[in-house]
Amino acid sequence: MHVIENRSYWDARAHDWVAAGERSWALDEPAWGVWGVSEAELGLLPADMRGLRAIELGCGTGYVSGWMARRGATVTAIDNSAEQLATARRLADQYGAEITFLHGDAERVALPEGSFDFAISEYGAAIWCDPRVWIPEAHRLLTPGGRLVFLGNHPLVTACTPPDGSPVSERLVRPYFGQHASDWTQAAVDPGGIEFNLTISDWFALFGAVGFTVEGYLEPRPSQGGSEVRFFATADWARRYPSEQVWKLRKAP
Repeated sequence: MHVIENRSYWDARAHDWVAAGERSWALDEPAWGVWGVSEAELGLLPADMRGLRAIELGCGTGYVSGWMARRGATVTAIDNSAEQLATARRLADQYGAEITFLHGDAERVALPEGSFDFAISEYGAAIWCDPRVWIPEAHRLLTPGGRLVFLGNHPLVTACTPPDGSPVSERLVRPYFGQHASDWTQAAVDPGGIEFNLTISDWFALFGAVGFTVEGYLEPRPSQGGSEVRFFATADWARRYPSEQVWKLRKAP
């Protein structure tokens, strides 16, 4: 159900993300997440990706794939939304980036086992796909020793987001334990799709069961505060509490 619901949501919202995609494609260096934290600080991409086969899982407008292509990778990108992919293809053509775009579900990628050396998701699959499905799929797609990096909402955000979809609170308003799927399709304030998250201990358990080793974990913060709500939180909130998380994983050699 969530795959169809999220496809419909993102096809309908794709036009809202064109300008943001254009800005990100134009960056000289990657800036990550809601707060635009620098690649120099987070280190999500290998500096030199020449010879690497990389896949972006849930590529949206494709700018992360563009950044990898500039670093020399052979890039494949998959997204659930045909409308988002239309923007991604246009921008890849504009910037001369050779990227293979696939329309499909990152939980079930129709490519052989061991097709890639590196996989990444900035939001995308990281929040819109069921981790109990897409994490094993990413593991299958990677070669032995391959790496998966992803950035998405911190589980504290789920626990602090009111059921009506209002921006995050400074109080716990939903259970932390037991979180998995959050259905925002009927939210009164900001209707959305169906998102996923786990507790930190459940993420660790999932990675271990699948066969990933955790090489790094980050909680990115904005460099400065601010009172304007950006998506779900203010920079003031995100300076005090973790709003995003980055996992860096490696498949066993």
